[in-house]
Amino acid sequence: MPLARIKATGSYVPRKRLTNLDLEKIVDTSDEWITARTGIKERRIAAPAEACSDLALKAARRALKAGGVKALDLDLIMVATVTPDTFVPSAACVLQSKLGASKAAAFDVNAACSGFIYALSVADSFIKSGRCGNVLVVGAEVLSRVTNWQDRSTCVLFGDGAGAALVGQAPDETGGIISVNIYADGNMGDLLMIPAGGSRMPASQDTLKNNLHYLQMSGNETFKIAVKTLESLVRNTLEASGLTPSDISLFVPHQANLRIIRATAERLGIPMDRVAVNIDRLGNTSAASIPMALDEAVRSGRVKSGDYVLLEAFGGGLTWASALLRW
Repeated sequence: MPLARIKATGSYVPRKRLTNLDLEKIVDTSDEWITARTGIKERRIAAPAEACSDLALKAARRALKAGGVKALDLDLIMVATVTPDTFVPSAACVLQSKLGASKAAAFDVNAACSGFIYALSVADSFIKSGRCGNVLVVGAEVLSRVTNWQDRSTCVLFGDGAGAALVGQAPDETGGIISVNIYADGNMGDLLMIPAGGSRMPASQDTLKNNLHYLQMSGNETFKIAVKTLESLVRNTLEASGLTPSDISLFVPHQANLRIIRATAERLGIPMDRVAVNIDRLGNTSAASIPMALDEAVRSGRVKSGDYVLLEAFGGGLTWASALLRW
């Protein structure tokens, strides 16, 4: 059975920077408070005319260019997002049209911050089965549109952006996607959610008045569960492949909180110089964070042929996931 591999990556962030000092002017917070609790100094905000598919398009084009693949050669497009342009059509179908990828099937994946790895697991299966030759996986979010800018506990966290990966068949069995693991626990779904806007609580004057169309999060409880879950997730992923944390050349965690990233790395014994971090500049971009961080690492030369790269995420659902790659 052929292995799948990430052939190329791409990313895009909007131009507008929203710094902690900017937030001090609109909500009761401070740069010191935000930095100490999250590690975030600034985040990017999409322009009024930019929607999810617009960000995804720019990241996708960069990945396709880097991989030397034309849009017409794509067999499948997936967009991992919780902020699509519209519920119907999917952001993936809109992206397919914009790319001109008329031969590709297209659908969205909603697993919140774990969405990119969830979609990567689907790409891995389609490539291994021989049903697809080229799969485009995009994580794209415009979280600024579902952020309550009066809620200081959440508005300091989120940013906008997109990252993409072109997945295809590995030339041999020495490198590629070694394993992808996805998990969920819907019993804790209310820890991170957008209450209104779906069929359970359709849009109304009351839902708008009560800010129920914005992200809500129980931060402290989510933090504790994330650190414990991610350590176990990484250890199990490595043990299943006969590896240890010292074998990992680059650890690419979801960029939710710098304290979570450091705590997980410390528990695993992975030094921070082998951890990809961009949360200080981009904030939490949900499904876009891992592919953006991976693209930064690839383009800066931090990832070399033969390196073991580990991706992990934890997000709303609750969902969590990991992917072990041999570059």
